[in-house]
Amino acid sequence: MLKKIFILLTVFLLQLSVYAQKTLAPTPPMGFMTWNYFADKLSEQDVRTITDAMVETGLRDLGFNHIFIDDGWQGGRDFKNNMIPDPKKFPSGMKALTDYVHAKGMKIGIYSDAASLTCAGYTASLNFEEQDAKTFAQWGFDYLKYDYCHAPADWQTAIALYEKMAKALQNSGREIVFGICEWGDRQPWLWARKAGGQLWRTTADVRDKWTAGVQPLNNKTLHAKGAGILDILNLNADLNHYAGPGGWNDPDMLVVGLYGKKGPSGDLGGVGCTDVEYRSQMSLWCLMAAPLMITCDVRNMNEATKRILTNRDIIAIDQDPLGIQAERIINNDTWQVFVKQLANGDVALGVLNVSDKTQTINIDLAALGITGKSNATDLWSKPKTKVKNTIKVQAASHETKVYRLAK
Repeated sequence: MLKKIFILLTVFLLQLSVYAQKTLAPTPPMGFMTWNYFADKLSEQDVRTITDAMVETGLRDLGFNHIFIDDGWQGGRDFKNNMIPDPKKFPSGMKALTDYVHAKGMKIGIYSDAASLTCAGYTASLNFEEQDAKTFAQWGFDYLKYDYCHAPADWQTAIALYEKMAKALQNSGREIVFGICEWGDRQPWLWARKAGGQLWRTTADVRDKWTAGVQPLNNKTLHAKGAGILDILNLNADLNHYAGPGGWNDPDMLVVGLYGKKGPSGDLGGVGCTDVEYRSQMSLWCLMAAPLMITCDVRNMNEATKRILTNRDIIAIDQDPLGIQAERIINNDTWQVFVKQLANGDVALGVLNVSDKTQTINIDLAALGITGKSNATDLWSKPKTKVKNTIKVQAASHETKVYRLAK
């Protein structure tokens, strides 16, 4: 009898150990984020129709399996200080909505802020961390984006506030992925994983444009002028050593398919991008193992947008289980070249033409540390070619070519 109890206790302790060691967000989270398209005007009907579209377009089955509700859902607190949704926007309540999304085979995220008010001026979570985390868990949420508007600027307070919410989520009774969003102002790649985050924003908010064209290139100037795709790339690319399973650099949302839509992404010069530039963002974000958060209207995508967002070969680069963010090896006024090791031994090679005209380059693979690869597949145009020591790349202005190199 004692032997049986000992065996059962050992099995229980092993299971407990496995649970404790489970990695949340082993690959970068993917899904639809409400902010750029709906701002704070979203409703439960919007969330439901977007969820339906994610399923019907095949995006869910490609890995875009989250709906991320951003700012604007809040209706204040009840007489027990429990957070409540806006009853006009979400008349059925949050539990009914999470049940709907889960029934579609998807996960769902929610938003709050480490101050008394959110960025858009709604009720936030300062001093209610434990209570709000339990509320989010009881509603059935799987993810929390935690912003930092109206909060103290210093590092120490920021770390303490994020640690407090992370612990509250861990004690909530539900596994909830924690997205830290203080825009890279306090170098969160140095502390966010330890503070309990599974991803952390590294830059100012993305706008629907290629570049702000400002110097010096830092978050201070980009907060004022608006960050474009290239600006964010240039800040996030050199942080590759900080990313990996369970902890991801987050260069903000995809603006693919927005085409200059008025709203948050259209502010500060967000006049829209070309399809080539949108394809580059998708390519570069996947090379950088970034969370992929769609923000265009997936209920009404044109064919170009759908082709960009549903390229399973590009998505596989982002979701590769090895979890390596590509290293930028070449970076000059004309070219940026990225190399990413993949789990099966293949290598992803990304080549961005930064210039304003079509360019051609012969890339010495050995100089990039790539050896033993004889086959190259262009992941956008799909042809396979034989390669030896070099690969010839022709790219249009702002185009990114991505190749999967194999033996």
